[in-house]
Amino acid sequence: MMKRRPWKLFFALFLIGLSALFHFVHYLIFGDAHHIFIYLLGDIAFVPISVLFVTLILEHLLERQQKETMAHKLNMVLSAFFSEVGNPLIKELQALVQDNPALIGHLQVAADWSLKDFVQAKKFVRHQNAAIDARRLDLGRLKDFLVGKRGFLLALLENPNLLEHEQISDMLWAIFHLTEELIARNQLNRLGEKDLEHLSGDCRRVFSQLLLEWIDYMRHLKIDYPYLYSLAVRLNPFNPEAHAEIS
Repeated sequence: MMKRRPWKLFFALFLIGLSALFHFVHYLIFGDAHHIFIYLLGDIAFVPISVLFVTLILEHLLERQQKETMAHKLNMVLSAFFSEVGNPLIKELQALVQDNPALIGHLQVAADWSLKDFVQAKKFVRHQNAAIDARRLDLGRLKDFLVGKRGFLLALLENPNLLEHEQISDMLWAIFHLTEELIARNQLNRLGEKDLEHLSGDCRRVFSQLLLEWIDYMRHLKIDYPYLYSLAVRLNPFNPEAHAEIS
């Protein structure tokens, strides 16, 4: 059996034939081949410019659509991350900054926050050099929590959309590093000073990157999903009186 030719080839041949037919009819009516070839060459001369503009416009539209699709998928994954790992991990680590009211104040995300408020909060977190002390944490409980979430976090690393986002991939690798550091130590309640200083630095890295991503995530909910944002505000891990019930 003969292979079926693609429809695009037949369509192209049809259009070429239709163009030739119109030029032939033009010649039959006016009998002026000179003007036909003048306009034909002029039109052909503009083809590369037309292709250039069409290509640039289509490329821009496709790129924007691809970014919007990727952002939508990315934020769906982040929603699962904060529900499963992010918010509980923030609650585990927030003991590190209980004596830092300025930082906690910048994280009291409210329903009436503007985009400027999110920018200011992220700027404050990025330039915050709070003294992080791992002694304030229950390292054994933190270890059990992170070990229990390793499967979920490994599944996230298989998502190419996350790995292409530098801030998110840095956060995930920081969490994995802290997990491995805790697993490598058998007696977390008998650590020396140097060990505690090292773990304090790992906790600081995880906490700061987690907060930056949490602020971006809350801003995304504020813009695109107000009903989810309302729940997220009511469950703010930095609000000691947070509850899902609407009062």
